[in-house]
Amino acid sequence: MKDIRQRIRIAVIGGSRPGRQAVETALEVGRLIARAGAVVVCGGLGGVMEAACRGAREEGGLAIGILPGASPADANPWVDVAVATGLGYTRNALVVMNADAVIAVDGEYGTLSEIAYGKIHGKTVVGLGTWEVKGVEPAQTPEEAVRMALEGLRR
Repeated sequence: MKDIRQRIRIAVIGGSRPGRQAVETALEVGRLIARAGAVVVCGGLGGVMEAACRGAREEGGLAIGILPGASPADANPWVDVAVATGLGYTRNALVVMNADAVIAVDGEYGTLSEIAYGKIHGKTVVGLGTWEVKGVEPAQTPEEAVRMALEGLRR
């Protein structure tokens, strides 16, 4: 296994209260990221974040959660590395800055802020059922989203 500092990191961002379809999508995205040998980075809480972490872990992958609160114990049970920040929504910038590419699944305004940080910092941002804004590359399936995120790193 590569040193973690050399592994690709893909942020999976999205809503904390998603519907069933978004949860299933995020679960599959997490699985595919792990199969590609990459690391899932997320906000570490529930919903899309938890589903992506679970998918990654079920495939033997690694999940990093960058938390808004002051306690690592707040992380969902599928997070391997919990980073407490005490920064609230400001931690969204840290989620994106610790990723090479971003995949947005579902989401509300917190997700929109992460999309903006991704674009500000020149990262590939792929969307699955999320905000349709300039710079977000739409994907139709989890497979397509992960492929697009990985291909965006080669540009």
